[in-house]
Amino acid sequence: MTSARGARVVLALVAVTGLVLAGPAAAGPPAAPPQHAPYAACDPLDPTACLLPFPNDLFTVRDRSSATGLRVHFEQSSMPASVAGVHIDPTEWNRQDGFSPGTPILVRVPGLDPVASGIAPVTDIGRSLRPDAPIVLLNTRTWQRTPYWAELDAHAAAQPDRQVLIVRPAVELDEATRYVVAVRNARTASGDEIPAPAAFSAYVTSGRGPHDERAQEMKRILADLTVTGVHRKDLYLAWEFTTASERNLTGRLLAMRDGAFAALGDAAPAYTVTGVTDYTEAQDARIARQVRGVVDVPSYLTGTGGPGSRLHYDSADADAVPTPSGGTVAADFVCNIPRGASAAQPAHLSLYGHGLLGAPTEINAGNVKDMAYGHDFMFCATSWIGMAAADVPFVAGTFADLSRFPAVADRLQQSYLDFLFLGRAMDHAAGFAANPAFQDADGKALLDLAGGLHYDGNSQGGINGGALTAVAQDWTRSVLGVPAMNYSTLLQRSVDFAPFQQIMDQGYPDKADQQIILGLLQMLWDRSEADGYAHHLTRRPLPGTPVHQVLMHVAFGDHQVSPAAAQVEARTIGARLHLPALAPGWSDETVPFWGIRPVNHYPYAGSAIVVWNSGLAYAPPPTNLAPSDPRYGQDPHSFPRSQAAAQQQKATFLLTGQVIDVCGGEPCA
Repeated sequence: MTSARGARVVLALVAVTGLVLAGPAAAGPPAAPPQHAPYAACDPLDPTACLLPFPNDLFTVRDRSSATGLRVHFEQSSMPASVAGVHIDPTEWNRQDGFSPGTPILVRVPGLDPVASGIAPVTDIGRSLRPDAPIVLLNTRTWQRTPYWAELDAHAAAQPDRQVLIVRPAVELDEATRYVVAVRNARTASGDEIPAPAAFSAYVTSGRGPHDERAQEMKRILADLTVTGVHRKDLYLAWEFTTASERNLTGRLLAMRDGAFAALGDAAPAYTVTGVTDYTEAQDARIARQVRGVVDVPSYLTGTGGPGSRLHYDSADADAVPTPSGGTVAADFVCNIPRGASAAQPAHLSLYGHGLLGAPTEINAGNVKDMAYGHDFMFCATSWIGMAAADVPFVAGTFADLSRFPAVADRLQQSYLDFLFLGRAMDHAAGFAANPAFQDADGKALLDLAGGLHYDGNSQGGINGGALTAVAQDWTRSVLGVPAMNYSTLLQRSVDFAPFQQIMDQGYPDKADQQIILGLLQMLWDRSEADGYAHHLTRRPLPGTPVHQVLMHVAFGDHQVSPAAAQVEARTIGARLHLPALAPGWSDETVPFWGIRPVNHYPYAGSAIVVWNSGLAYAPPPTNLAPSDPRYGQDPHSFPRSQAAAQQQKATFLLTGQVIDVCGGEPCA
């Protein structure tokens, strides 16, 4: 979906529903989890909002049954409240055994000037690892500092008393790991040092503070920082948090996958063809036949499985995994068989992932048809239920009542199973190939089963495609078009989010709460987007899953999916960068693409990231704002997928595993 169309859909929805719009607005767990202060409803270290600083192990309790030894524990009264005074229901969050490995790290420092303080911006991530960096993000298992960038919330620029500092990890944090955050030598615009909060200073100077039972925790934090050269006298604030475990992040979807395919056995999924359309060459020069239908997928959702449904559990235990509800989901599919496919030259097989709140019919887009015809691919798509066209009313409504958000993440997990079942139907001898809809007039299959299955997706299909690929058993190579991960970073940097931001401004107008909300949402989104699976996408595969390769195609200056977040994904999965990535003078980064290693030779047999520059867009804002102003040029979001050279590179990669240079040793433009 284009941003303009997305805005029209949601604005129309808001008018119908009565919502009022305002103006624009790794390794395994620690052997023994450390003791920490008993759970508290709020943290006095930052009185700006109850859950600040965030994330924070103060909002956990000991739980020996979890993989981290901890369990998140939010009281409903500590969660952000709507304008109606209703606090977000924390039930689903309290199933977590830690915080998101891609979490935004939030704290308010009154009077802070990031430039005067020397804080690393998104354009100079390397500065975050300097010995004197004013923010330290310490992995207490490896004793290594994690790179990041930090920014003041630009949406709260007019409300400095509600403006939080957002620290964003530049590479995914390790799973099941305790991190210490330190802010030191914080300064105002005039260069004056900002004194530490009294509640924190008490722990530093006397070892005792507002909660005496927290003294041991603070003593450990200060000792950890001292070992790494951070002096307590320089500190403005320090605290700790623990990231969620692999089991907690991925276990639900893996249980669904393994249970459903165990029940399926060696058979092909049941499916029904509901429509076949043959096109003459005059009607469509690229597609010979379109086939529509539904695949029957075991339902792990409650009720009918429609918008708002939740995952089905047999147990209320926090670590319980979803179980079949007893019914099936009729996963819609659309397949386009390219003109020229024959029994002698059958079409290669690829799933296709559609864009934001879209539909499987996105395979009818000109660029997808070009790829299908030019490289003999049959693309088949199903809906990303949870974030598909039918979900628009529900998704929009969640930003007015965020207690409903868990249903979005739940339905998305079912959508991954839908994609996996569609893929099995495509790639099974008794599946689509055995149906006349996918055969020629002589009853011979038009599908290349010998060549295997592949994945290609764009935008939301690139974001979700990372998680889908990490759990895929039937293919090993995926193209992620204009991708990234971590919606807590992506949303406010996207022009697509503007109408949703307006709804949130009405429902949850407090700017500090809004940033906390984005961090809370990420904890659940991790279950159903690449952020929760990135460590296992190209290495350290999940149980029962092969190793995968991915090719990332990024649009320089993208208005809808932030290239900064794509870089975080590339660093995390070890994707190599095509150089030169950009022509001289295009990047606004001190060290362009910091921390991403280059492709040293072609063809390259690994995962890669290629930046495509339309020449019509410019570097986006270096903060959490969307490039909506005309000075950022035309949106290049669809540019990579429409280029013949990019399609050639994608096809070669999917079919051979080789990344080739299609740009002649120059930037891809």
